[in-house]
Amino acid sequence: MYDARVIICDDEVEIVRYLNKILTTRGLEVEIFTSGEALLRTLEHRALEESDLLLLDVKMPDVDGIEILRRVKELKLEIPVVMMTAFASISSAIEAMKLGAYDYVTKPFPKEKIFGILDKVLERKELLKENSALKDELGKSAPSGYLVYTSDAFRQVHEMAVQVAQSDANVVILGESGTGKELIAGLIHSVSPRKEQRFLSINCATLSDTLLESQLFGHVRGAFTGAVTHQKGLLEEANNGTLFLDEVGDMSPTIQAKLLRVLQEGDYIPVGETKARSVDIRFLAATNKNLEEEVRQKRFREDLFFRLNVISIHLPPLRERAEDIEPLARYFLHRISQRMKKEFVNFTPEALLLMQSYSWPGNIRELENAIERAAILARGTVISAENLPVWKSAPLAAEQREEGERLLPLEVVEREHILHVLQKTGCNKSRTAKILNIARRTLDRKLEEYGMQDKAAPADADDP
Repeated sequence: MYDARVIICDDEVEIVRYLNKILTTRGLEVEIFTSGEALLRTLEHRALEESDLLLLDVKMPDVDGIEILRRVKELKLEIPVVMMTAFASISSAIEAMKLGAYDYVTKPFPKEKIFGILDKVLERKELLKENSALKDELGKSAPSGYLVYTSDAFRQVHEMAVQVAQSDANVVILGESGTGKELIAGLIHSVSPRKEQRFLSINCATLSDTLLESQLFGHVRGAFTGAVTHQKGLLEEANNGTLFLDEVGDMSPTIQAKLLRVLQEGDYIPVGETKARSVDIRFLAATNKNLEEEVRQKRFREDLFFRLNVISIHLPPLRERAEDIEPLARYFLHRISQRMKKEFVNFTPEALLLMQSYSWPGNIRELENAIERAAILARGTVISAENLPVWKSAPLAAEQREEGERLLPLEVVEREHILHVLQKTGCNKSRTAKILNIARRTLDRKLEEYGMQDKAAPADADDP
């Protein structure tokens, strides 16, 4: 079934009846004109952009179909026009195509012919629609947002990003989904010598080869059916600036080869053109894949890998920098409070412990989503553990980790275990110390050492 609208203009009753039947059977909306004059009057008073295809007879008694086609183009209507005729001639076909007809068919024709044309028209329409939507993003500068952290692990990432920003080297940013790779890319651009130029980004995993190529390299008028104007690509738009290739590990071998030329030669060729254009771009790339393994498996070009991976920065997952969970949660809560125009003042100790003990497989993005959900569900101004979507699964996180899944420093393991036991005891420090088989004074020291003194209950019911 189709969700589209077709206009038919033909004075032959049988062909109109035939087309109307096969099109409406497939769910298409059809508008019929039996004379060229009627269609011309409509063209003068009503735009046809909401229609997807115009089926136009060449020979009609009042107005010639070629004349109508000429008028469609004069009015700069974007609707594709397919010319129909029972008297095929090379001259009329050539004239129609020169005037910009989408296709030319000879009566009688099977329904598969019309549906084949319609499929191509709708596919091209969707492609151009996506192109337009993506171009709307081109005016955006580097991603905004604060890098919130207290951990040494992320401090090292921040310092390295600032250091490499001063060079013009290409950088690959590695890390799991949701760790903030685009924010680091934005930071690198914002403190680099190119900061006054444009920062553009594209997600290589979400686009087909055709659309990705069009977005990166652009195309010239007439490069393919439907390319009625020149379209700049991201390479042209980002000249002298920075281009961020997100999820570059998902780029197909064909696009990898085209991109390699840009990095090696400093030029590219738009789709449909033969002359190369020079560009000066700094490339930042990100992926959650192991690119070295992708190279070994022949899924990523080794020469492209070396061109991009002059410097690599690895972003640790949130579970390996648990110290950052609370400041990040408070930052997100403050930002969401402003957006919701509702004042949230704090998290309960149980909620903080819950967030600290959860493994956050979706990393910072998952944490932000969890805080937003909690803010929506909270009845008061304090976020409780029950408001968080992870409250049932978090206590099991430590128990469910498989041996060898991650290698952590001893202090991180100790800290997580203390948090886990504290949660199990309802934040009762005396019971926690007893379970851990350590003195209460030792537990207090550990809590202070790990910055967790505010996460346990201020006093225990069984304290002396």
